[in-house]
Amino acid sequence: MNQQAKTQDKSGSGVAAVERALSILAVFNEGDTGLTLHEISARTGLYKSTILRLMTSLERFGYVRRDQTGYFMIGPAPLRLAQIYQASFRIEDEVRPILRKLVLDSGETATFYVRDLDKRCALFREEPQRSVRAVVREGDRLPLEVGVAGRVLLAFSGEKGASYDAIRMAGVLAMPGERGLDQAGVAAPVFRAGHSLCGVLQLSGPLARFDEEIYSRCKVLILDAARRLSQAIGGLPSDS
Repeated sequence: MNQQAKTQDKSGSGVAAVERALSILAVFNEGDTGLTLHEISARTGLYKSTILRLMTSLERFGYVRRDQTGYFMIGPAPLRLAQIYQASFRIEDEVRPILRKLVLDSGETATFYVRDLDKRCALFREEPQRSVRAVVREGDRLPLEVGVAGRVLLAFSGEKGASYDAIRMAGVLAMPGERGLDQAGVAAPVFRAGHSLCGVLQLSGPLARFDEEIYSRCKVLILDAARRLSQAIGGLPSDS
């Protein structure tokens, strides 16, 4: 190892340092208004000295900030990136009206999910004016294997198995267990040009409200909405 490589290794440069820095950002959870150095160390397993060194760079670029009491908080930079991420899909103007109509017609929460590696990301979301509703925030990343949206994303990404074959055949999935036994959901795929998968539209809400009649109604609504959105972004011919 040459002297430059030794210097980089000692200073924490390279991929390892990037991964450590990202692991620090990843430990902030919803509801964390601020974390102490001890809490971040406990959650990441990193030495406090390492965290402080990385925090200097993260703070300089706006990814974290530190208040006068020593608590670390997420800075403004991730929000800017999230906005760029949303804008990169260039379909918000098409998605938002469809989500709002789904909410109006169903009284439930409507979300547009996209696949993000081994997760599903809630890219756009609209909620009804109800005291009890499914709570997910835009930008939340959730497991693919849990919930109807994740299963539909897997099915139309080519996942093998009889259950995924059935989803592809039906073109829609309705089931309880959306992020827990007390939630229910209905989801259908949205396609872009070339009939490639763009994302998934989902209606979700408390399981207690989803009887057979609601499931059936939501299936009709979500299939129609997915068809209209696919047409709007060039995924289906206008007469399909």
